[in-house]
Amino acid sequence: MTEKKTKLPVRKSDADYEVGYAKPPANTRFKPGQSGNPKGRPKGAKNKRPRLNEERLKGIILDEAYRDITVRDGDRNVTIPMAQAVVRSLAVNAAKGLHRSQRLFAEMLSATERQNKELADEWFSTALDYKIEWERELDRRRRLGITDLPEPVPHPDQVKIDMHTAEARIKGPATKEEKAQLELWLERKTMFEEERDELLEDIKAEDDADVRARMEEDLQQVDRVLEIIEKLVERIGY
Repeated sequence: MTEKKTKLPVRKSDADYEVGYAKPPANTRFKPGQSGNPKGRPKGAKNKRPRLNEERLKGIILDEAYRDITVRDGDRNVTIPMAQAVVRSLAVNAAKGLHRSQRLFAEMLSATERQNKELADEWFSTALDYKIEWERELDRRRRLGITDLPEPVPHPDQVKIDMHTAEARIKGPATKEEKAQLELWLERKTMFEEERDELLEDIKAEDDADVRARMEEDLQQVDRVLEIIEKLVERIGY
């Protein structure tokens, strides 16, 4: 059986090429691998549109609100966020007696104080409920002799309630992560305190002045480390 051969189209030479509709001159035709619109939309431009779950305008507003600007404050220039500058200008105009500024500033102040009070009341109620419920639970464990359950974090004894001012605060680690971090620093504090005691004993027993001077330098370094640890422990609120 004779195999049928497919004939390839014969390419016309440039001399035989007929210029016309959909047949541009040879010198203006697109070259293979080259864009026909090199100055068109850049790659990825379509992806610059915000996604449906984005609120890009809010981000722009916040960026502008907290952008630092330089303003005149008395006889000197100060750098403050844009939002602070706007509120300051509003307050100054209110103090000058401009009724519109006075009304806007009073509404802003009232709304801010109301929101702060709502948050404070919610926090106080949550802290009080937490303290009461965990004190009951820990008392139940003591009465039943339950000792194999972990203690709560924060411990109710660390939740300080002031009934006169309706304020609540936590004196100590508020999360398991903070508790683990605190225990680590307290362990290191004990280690450096032991090293400090040993250095003090060695300094007393050392007769060589040069060696004793180096030991005293080591002691100063240990004291600096202990000072840093004390600040870290205090920051956690223990």
